[in-house]
Amino acid sequence: MKVLVLNSGSSSIKYQLFEMGDRSALATGLVAQIGEPDSQVRQRTASPDGEREIVREVSIRDHREGFDQIVAALGEGEVEMSDLYGIGHRVVHGGEELREPTLIDDDVVAAIRRQIPLAPLHNPANLLGIEVTRARRPEVPQVAVFDTAFHHSLPPHAYHYAIPYELYETLHIRRYGFHGTSHQYVANAAASYLKRSPESLNLIVLHLGNGASAAAIEAGRCVDTSMGMTPLEGLMMGTRCGDLDPAIVFFLATTGGKSLEEVEGLLNSRGGLRGICGVNDMREALELAASGSAHATLAIEMYTYRIKKYIGAYFAALGRVDALVFTAGIGENSAEIRARSCAGLSGLGIDIDPGRNEERLGEAREIQREGAPLKVLVVPTNEELEIAEETVACIQGSGR
Repeated sequence: MKVLVLNSGSSSIKYQLFEMGDRSALATGLVAQIGEPDSQVRQRTASPDGEREIVREVSIRDHREGFDQIVAALGEGEVEMSDLYGIGHRVVHGGEELREPTLIDDDVVAAIRRQIPLAPLHNPANLLGIEVTRARRPEVPQVAVFDTAFHHSLPPHAYHYAIPYELYETLHIRRYGFHGTSHQYVANAAASYLKRSPESLNLIVLHLGNGASAAAIEAGRCVDTSMGMTPLEGLMMGTRCGDLDPAIVFFLATTGGKSLEEVEGLLNSRGGLRGICGVNDMREALELAASGSAHATLAIEMYTYRIKKYIGAYFAALGRVDALVFTAGIGENSAEIRARSCAGLSGLGIDIDPGRNEERLGEAREIQREGAPLKVLVVPTNEELEIAEETVACIQGSGR
């Protein structure tokens, strides 16, 4: 049973093809710089003789040609795609209409389009991938899996903002949360590692990548998350500022003379690590700090301090915590960020073992000291596999 997972951006398509019998990735690829003369196709395929890589530059005018390139690359990699069971699409924002993985039809496409004001940079690109694959492979069931879906279990006191209630009723302004597919996958993987049911666990999950978010998960359901109506709220990130006094926006406009578009770009693209030390890659920031950069040192201190504050807040929200879980690029790979984020939290039962923390195993593991009251886990995320599994479950639930 093969499932193709697509993450369509404005000028790129990331994809993975899974064999769901053993949950293995048959192919992983990227079509990049669509619409530019130097477009690229990169793909890795698994074979009995080892991994095979395809890299080629070719002019790709639009997403339709991009999907055709995916089919061609899969064929070149000797991966058969004629027997697809389903296609799963990552869609960033489902709003309040789309609360769970959904079999795609014309009504669902229209509903995703209605959410564009909530995610103007993401949903249009996600729709491009859906429209192209529906036209190219109309016989294959297709499923939309939403970044916001896992967070729809938030209680009203966690998702409402303290602004006039009619703004929620008319404009649907509320906390939605993102990275939900990752948080859900990691919560289930942590439960499997601990040999517990998800319903028996309270977890704090830290998804730390170029985008970063925290989630408080009670008995398998998300009850709070750091990102808000957009991915700008919450933790400090690679280029996003995270939590901010809203009056700063007014100050930048009135005293700083900046337009709303300039302010939005500043907070989304010139904030975070980049805003403080000039780079948005945590590896570069750590190297700069090690070489004596005061700005990089400040950026890392700010980054980990924000994480500590959310850990404390989610302890209060949950009442009981069974495990703290790190995931995503920084969370999985940076021992220093994990150590700094947990330093001084022994009062909460968090006590990192330096040796365990430095290990790199590529699989779920514990990094707390022996006998520490609280489990601290590193769990690799796999959003694409989660989308594939949700796709199968949705198709089977539809009676196919």
